[in-house]
Amino acid sequence: MSRSPVTVLVGAALGAALLLGAPSASADTLLVDRTRQPAGLSVPARGMTMAQVEAGFGVPSERLEPRGGQKRQWPTIHRWVYPAFTVYFERNRVVDTVANRATASEIGP
Repeated sequence: MSRSPVTVLVGAALGAALLLGAPSASADTLLVDRTRQPAGLSVPARGMTMAQVEAGFGVPSERLEPRGGQKRQWPTIHRWVYPAFTVYFERNRVVDTVANRATASEIGP
């Protein structure tokens, strides 16, 4: 199926007009971008015990209420908050470490 040169030209002009009329994108700082940590900033590794985390990183600034554990297949999750990150434990082992928001306006979880 061939198109006439006029149809192709009109389509190209319409596409260019849409691209030129589009608003410019703004650059927000996402939490995921900030979590790419520079070398030297250490966080607890997956599999560490609560005792190892406390020995290596000190006492957390806050220990949040445990969640889960109502059923055997729902393990209890403990959360310890440090100034730069929050550590998530399944029972007594680290399963994840997440960077805290730097400001309230930062986009992320």
